[in-house]
Amino acid sequence: MNLDLVDSELIPYIESIPSSAHIDWSNIDLVRQQSREKREQLAESLPKIDNVISTDYFVDIENEKIQLRVYRPKNNSQKLPAVFWIHGGGFCFGSVDGDDYLVRSMTREIGCVFVSVDYRLAPEYPYPTPLNDCYAGIEWLFSKADKLSVDSQRIAVGGISAGGGLAAGLALLIRDKGEFNICFQALLCPMIDSRNITDSSYLVTDPRIWNRDSNIIAWQHYMGTTECLTSKAISKYAAPIFANDLHGLPSTYIAVGDVDLFLDEDINYSERLEAAGIGIQLEIFKGGFHAFEFLVPSAKISKLARATHYSAISAALFD
Repeated sequence: MNLDLVDSELIPYIESIPSSAHIDWSNIDLVRQQSREKREQLAESLPKIDNVISTDYFVDIENEKIQLRVYRPKNNSQKLPAVFWIHGGGFCFGSVDGDDYLVRSMTREIGCVFVSVDYRLAPEYPYPTPLNDCYAGIEWLFSKADKLSVDSQRIAVGGISAGGGLAAGLALLIRDKGEFNICFQALLCPMIDSRNITDSSYLVTDPRIWNRDSNIIAWQHYMGTTECLTSKAISKYAAPIFANDLHGLPSTYIAVGDVDLFLDEDINYSERLEAAGIGIQLEIFKGGFHAFEFLVPSAKISKLARATHYSAISAALFD
């Protein structure tokens, strides 16, 4: 990858990682542990968030208990809008704990309730298990809206990377099942196309950030087959790029950096949403690599991106 394409404030982050670094897909448990430790170290270096409270709940599904962490502004008992949040990690990594600081920050800045779901991960639990976990979680949120002081008419879905892809798939599933309605979807650099055939999907090969090789393996783990790279028979709920009909989806915010391998698929999806008459706000951040705004939080481009995300979500929920 040409670092000249990357915002200058983001380059030191990449250069701080050994050039030999890569995801050891043969030892996913170790990678999960290392990722969790990095998240914890980053959170410890950032200002503490005291004005947000959280409570853990559990939902039963398929003889498993799925954790949900509900966040709300402290000392605010009024009925609030909510975002059902889905963490990233290529469908194979990540957790509620790993996203804890991020979600606390969003709760503080936006002032709504967030519900973060600890869905089961591939490859141990390939599609459709992660999506089913998310559906069970948001179904629980709607059923408990009054108890949680949540306005059930203003519930959105959101997520980053694979979580953004799951959020997009969840929005399609909610539309098609028709059991309840969401008002908005916030998709941050969403992972939505299993084929890896766009120009931008070839752009990022640097192992120090989310790259083409990792993306291909992650999709294979999620779908449980290598055919997801070539087949057009993949479920739209797994890879939303395959959805032929986008009518009836909620208004949508999509954000991505222009040095992200998901750039082209995210642009394509936003254009198709707009063509279907869906209100769409697409933001492309020049010089941003995958998830830059949370990996390098002090950079000006990161602050701008987060402020743009939060403003879009706030406007959708409160205006």
